[in-house]
Amino acid sequence: QGRRLEYEARGLVTRKQFGAMLGAGVAMILPRVANAVTVTEEDVMVTTPDGNADCYFVHPASGTAPGVLIWPDIFGLRPAFRQMGKRLAESGYSVLVVNPFYRVKKAPLVLGHEIAGEVVEVGEGVKDFRVGDRVFASHHVPCGQCRYCLAGHQSVCDMLRTTRFDPGGFAEYVRVPKINVELGTFCLTDGMTFDEGSFIEPLACVVRAQRFVRLAAGQTVLVIGSGISGLLHIQLARARGAARVVATDISDFRLKAAIQFGADATIHGSEDVPGRLGELNGGRLADVVIVCTGAMPAIQQAVRSVDRGGTLLFFAPTAAGVDVPIPLFDFWRDEISIVTSYAGSGPDLLESMELIGKREVRVADMVTHRLALAEAGVGFQLTANGRESIKIIIDPLM
Repeated sequence: QGRRLEYEARGLVTRKQFGAMLGAGVAMILPRVANAVTVTEEDVMVTTPDGNADCYFVHPASGTAPGVLIWPDIFGLRPAFRQMGKRLAESGYSVLVVNPFYRVKKAPLVLGHEIAGEVVEVGEGVKDFRVGDRVFASHHVPCGQCRYCLAGHQSVCDMLRTTRFDPGGFAEYVRVPKINVELGTFCLTDGMTFDEGSFIEPLACVVRAQRFVRLAAGQTVLVIGSGISGLLHIQLARARGAARVVATDISDFRLKAAIQFGADATIHGSEDVPGRLGELNGGRLADVVIVCTGAMPAIQQAVRSVDRGGTLLFFAPTAAGVDVPIPLFDFWRDEISIVTSYAGSGPDLLESMELIGKREVRVADMVTHRLALAEAGVGFQLTANGRESIKIIIDPLM
């Protein structure tokens, strides 16, 4: 009742509309932005629920105002929402999916990492940094001492999973805890912009993943999904000396970006990806297949695109609880390895900084939008539709 009255008071939705959405099993969490939209049947686009996504995005068809994030599982109502979404999809509504599956249980919170900025104050005992330093700070840091860290699996370190910024990167000022200062904060190199610094963390994740799969010169690499992670994988694979890099996506904009950032060829996701890959690669499949999307059709394409003795890297996950069928006999017979990778550690961050500093991976050209903090909702909307955006910079000083 309190939430309904709040929505009505802000002019976001009528009692009838709110009741209809709740009746369909939808829980709404409003973005903290001005001019939020009124949700009506006539002017919204709705994600079709594919059974995998945990979050859905409702926004105006005009695309000119912020939208509403919808988490149907907050009250265990996914089945009801799935039925409503199916009816909406059959009625011609467009399809968008946002999937912050690991954030839902933490809401409300201030999001944002991948940050770079200027030190404006230092705590007592801090010796390595001073006011005015231009720095990058990592939001998660491993301890470096536990059995997981010592085995090279820093991303499963207990400490890494508990460290964070205060309050989060989407803020004018961010407090960096002592452990993050000591283990995850670095001065930007001369000539590196703040924009480039914001790529240090995501590129470090890519560095670690390609190290895990032992990506080497002369290999054929297939990147499934050409969003920001996929484009970074394309560039790094090219820098590592891959003989051929092929990329897929369902967005023509992203396929063009894949060529711009180093792919030799692209394949639209609606095509027969394994078949087209063979045509492009002399009858062979890929030595390394990198999955940068959680979409099940893309994952199924990836499973069928790995050459004998090759490696399948899951760089992006599905939603929690979704099972992925693997033809185990075929993988066993053809000695295909499956590898997963999440996050990056200290050495990966340093290598990422070097790659960016030497412009071996071109990240500045990947920035497509720059928005003020109050426009963060618009940034989420642009990310959700994925049609003409790659990297969106949120600048609190704008």
